[in-house]
Amino acid sequence: MKHIIILGDGMADKPVERLGGKTLLQYANKPMMDRLAREGRTGRLITVPEGFPPGSEVANTAILGYDLNKVYEGRGPLEAASIGYEMAPDDFAIRCNIITLADGNIITHNGGNLQTDDARVLIDYLNAELAAPINAEQGCERVKFICGIQYRHLLVVKGGSKHIVCAPPHDHPNEPWRPLLVKPAEGAPKEEGRLTAQQTADLLNTLILRSQELLAKHPYNVAKAAKGERQANSIWPWSGGYRPSMQTLQEQYPQIKNGSVISAVDLIQGIGKYAGLSIVKVPGATGLADTNYEGKAEAAIKALKEQDFVFVHVEASDEAGHDGDLELKLKTIEYLDQRLIAPIYKEVSTWDEPVCIAVLPDHLTPVEQRIHVGEPVPFLIWHRGIVPDDVQRYDEVACVSGGYGLLRLQEFMQTLMRE
Repeated sequence: MKHIIILGDGMADKPVERLGGKTLLQYANKPMMDRLAREGRTGRLITVPEGFPPGSEVANTAILGYDLNKVYEGRGPLEAASIGYEMAPDDFAIRCNIITLADGNIITHNGGNLQTDDARVLIDYLNAELAAPINAEQGCERVKFICGIQYRHLLVVKGGSKHIVCAPPHDHPNEPWRPLLVKPAEGAPKEEGRLTAQQTADLLNTLILRSQELLAKHPYNVAKAAKGERQANSIWPWSGGYRPSMQTLQEQYPQIKNGSVISAVDLIQGIGKYAGLSIVKVPGATGLADTNYEGKAEAAIKALKEQDFVFVHVEASDEAGHDGDLELKLKTIEYLDQRLIAPIYKEVSTWDEPVCIAVLPDHLTPVEQRIHVGEPVPFLIWHRGIVPDDVQRYDEVACVSGGYGLLRLQEFMQTLMRE
């Protein structure tokens, strides 16, 4: 049997008064998800281990069956793998957003929906005007910025320490940014050949402050300011680590001989690369509500014809949740249902070789909180011949009664591979 996981990032939510006390999954028009829930089996899944942040890097890695206590190194190294940057043993790689600040607060984590072409210009500018002077001061190539996608980029610190405390910018909208600057972790160890945690925190904070001075003067932001639009006016590093050591999915599950990951997000592509999956790039895949749903569906069907396992990740609901945009998040759920899940189901349900379909989010991104929440998420599993449970709809409430009950972390992938 072939397997496909379709993940709507941040799709789960909490009851919303404006929707009559329903969650968005309860309220949205999503006939395909409801059909799969009705004909399949459902449950809930704890995707965030105790002591870990409820981020996509944690939840997606757990969903794919990995023990975070053994493999977790933060987002930075995963995104480095996706970008194609080969980390050296002494590299410290950290995710680096370009964000919007105003009146002393973090306004948005995405730099006013910064696009990749514009971001590339800003990253080149930061390397020339910020990294180069810092490297001259340090007497070595201590730091460099590497362009990713949209607002999501990478900062590599040669000899940096991972024992620091950073604040994910998407978790602090409309909050003052100064108290959120980087701090050394309590009891941080000293590592031979690396900066101390305090030195690393001081360096990163220097980069943040200098980036604000430089970006404010860049023509891109000058033009944005003249139009009264949000500026991409500060870097914000967070979630860093060293090169992780991960087994591939093929090494863990004999059912998987080969597989692919389909996502517009560097982070997910990086997880997929370490997991031994081929990265499939889809033209028009943006990570936003305007992403190419149909293109992702076509790519998933093509991959399934040739491979055993496909992981399809759609970022749009998470971004809408962070923006607090209720109407847009509803649309992203309906788009996922009708423009991606439905065509995949229509195709694979006719194949002689059975295909097992799983649908779930990685975490909650409630529109009224605009942050990640690490509560259990609903999931469904469907294939021809599965014995259904009594659940008739796919949502956070209905799946409480699902036949799989409440699973934890790696139990989801283990359960899926037994189907």
